[in-house]
Amino acid sequence: MFCIQTESSMKPTENRSPAQIKASLEHYWRTLEDWFRRRWLGLLALAILGWMVTHKDISINFSMQKGVGGFFTTASQSLFLDPLADDKVAAQNVSLTGRSHKTGNRTAAQRAKRRKQLAYVKAHHELAATERDRYHIPVSITLAQGLLESNMGESRLARENNNHFGIKCFSKSCQKGHCSNFSDDHHKDFFRIFSTVKDSYEAHSRLLQKDRYRPLFRLDTDDYSGWAHGLKKAGYATDPKYAQKLIRIIEDLDLQDLDK
Repeated sequence: MFCIQTESSMKPTENRSPAQIKASLEHYWRTLEDWFRRRWLGLLALAILGWMVTHKDISINFSMQKGVGGFFTTASQSLFLDPLADDKVAAQNVSLTGRSHKTGNRTAAQRAKRRKQLAYVKAHHELAATERDRYHIPVSITLAQGLLESNMGESRLARENNNHFGIKCFSKSCQKGHCSNFSDDHHKDFFRIFSTVKDSYEAHSRLLQKDRYRPLFRLDTDDYSGWAHGLKKAGYATDPKYAQKLIRIIEDLDLQDLDK
């Protein structure tokens, strides 16, 4: 690190007297003490900087290795339990899972929409999990369809009919209260009325038991992309971008973690 040489240090130590050796050692010590005294602030700053860099690297590596193993774990827990937590994350401008979310760059309207989406997931994820256990339909797909079809539970069909999946009525002889038609729908479009949202989720699962959806059940329950494209191919919706919309919702909200 440093080298201090004096004239006395060049002399053979065997020719020195004990007093001279002691004086030389005291001189070296005073010189070393003076060197640290003049540089202690810089050394302290360097040590603190080194600790901060090392600590940051450890934190990043830990986060990347841990990831999100499932619902209500690590940072995703705070979002689903507290939809307002998204604003707290936005203030930090960080991603919860290390994937693609830049919440700090969202507009106020986008943050408000995200809070509604997360509130919907919080309110209905148990229903979706129940349907997965009974019918082997991915939770991510059920929730994404519910979010999309019901506009986060705010559509007229969802509010007045408890119909979260746009399920139509094809019965030729309906009793009162079985279905309804809204003025903004096609005159032949009658939609089911459900007593509860739970009934709507169950009807969605039964609908997917039809033969045209049978190929979907050959897919793994964590293959949300395959399910999304399969639903579009089977004719669940006429929107040509239906599969892409479902996938975007799933990946934006990390709903695929619920399938694990």
